[in-house]
Amino acid sequence: MSSITFAGPRLTAAAAAACLVLFAIGASSASAGPAADDQGYVDSTARCTAPSTAVLFGSTETSRVAICKTADGQYEYRGVRLSDGAKLIVPAADSGNGFVAENGEISYLVTAKSLVVSVGHNVIRDEPMVDFHQPDGPAAPPPSTTTPTTPLPPPLPAEVGGSGR
Repeated sequence: MSSITFAGPRLTAAAAAACLVLFAIGASSASAGPAADDQGYVDSTARCTAPSTAVLFGSTETSRVAICKTADGQYEYRGVRLSDGAKLIVPAADSGNGFVAENGEISYLVTAKSLVVSVGHNVIRDEPMVDFHQPDGPAAPPPSTTTPTTPLPPPLPAEVGGSGR
């Protein structure tokens, strides 16, 4: 009986160590965002193409967005919905606290903290950023929400390439 008691703590310690390793692997992959560089997300509509440059880009749980500055100094919103790959590329404007893009009656406000989609004064969605980049700006404050436990999915086939309008 003493050998079982002696083996119990060893097995418990080994199991605890294995769990810690698995947790560390899972935590590092959960916090990793999709592949990106200074122009936005690789192989995504949420990417600026030369000669445009990325002002900012980020991901929420359901969207990827980029704000690009064109060669003539205008801003462009480039977004994609992750659930179905639907993309939107429209002009944007600096609102002082972020960038606003409009598509008909729907407006999209992009800040370091969130993507807010609204119709008039009615907010449809207020999605916290889970991954945010500002290539030539100051470091963005971390989102105030918890990091999701699942990594963001890879680009959808409709999103791959990102050069189409």
